Amino acid sequence: MNTSPLMPSGLAADPTSLGGLKALAGQGQDRAALKEAAKQFESLFMRELIKSMREATQKSGMMDSEGENLGTDLLDQQLSVSLAGMPGGLSEAIERQLGRQMQGASPAAPAVPSTLDKAATGPRQADFVNRHTAAAAQVEREAGIPASFMIGQAGHETGWGRSEIRHADGTPSFNLFGIKAGPGWKGKVAEITTTEYINGEPRKVKAKFRAYDSYADSFRDYARLIGNSPRYEEAMAQRHSVKGFATALQRGGYATDPAYAAKLSRAINTTLSLQRAQA
Repeated sequence: MNTSPLMPSGLAADPTSLGGLKALAGQGQDRAALKEAAKQFESLFMRELIKSMREATQKSGMMDSEGENLGTDLLDQQLSVSLAGMPGGLSEAIERQLGRQMQGASPAAPAVPSTLDKAATGPRQADFVNRHTAAAAQVEREAGIPASFMIGQAGHETGWGRSEIRHADGTPSFNLFGIKAGPGWKGKVAEITTTEYINGEPRKVKAKFRAYDSYADSFRDYARLIGNSPRYEEAMAQRHSVKGFATALQRGGYATDPAYAAKLSRAINTTLSLQRAQA
């Protein structure tokens, strides 16, 4: 990647450098500094978009090892660098926005963050959010768990509807949250092969999951589980915070994936972005 003498190298791997990069762009006298700043911003955004798209097609625990996670992250980084700065790409819009900000002018076009929010989400995620908004909103009124939190978690657990739990004959179980059927469950059951982390290592295991008559029933059962179990009292106390809620669920043992809280936070934030765009 070619960089301006004013630009720090390796920014695509270091989001904390964004503040300094923007400052350098503001101080630069030539157009190249501003253009390079915009390219670096786009590279960072593309990296997060690629990561989000990859996670949308797989459930927690599908990566085989920490080494594979690192290798995949490095590949995503290189791909984001190669895609940034292409003619007609996002960097041109970012460059114009930065230029207006450096001049102290009011933007005549929509600000870059709203552009990023729309670009960061795809039609599958948008369709999933639309499909489950009514049921989640009703359960929010009944149980007090934010609809966006529930939809985001359902999206993460099912790959935004791509990998929902199904019965052996292919019919849907309507289980959006990966809730297992323990000894006390008296309802229908769907048995599938899933990935569990045992002593930090992913393992394929057979497990029984709860099955429902509708997606609305799935939302209600999830709310009962989170609202009535002492394990998730901390999560209920963190309903004002995406990160706090996700972290508390992981601490309560909701999933065995050690990266569950981070992945869930991204899924909830994706839902929030879509809801803002649709408002």
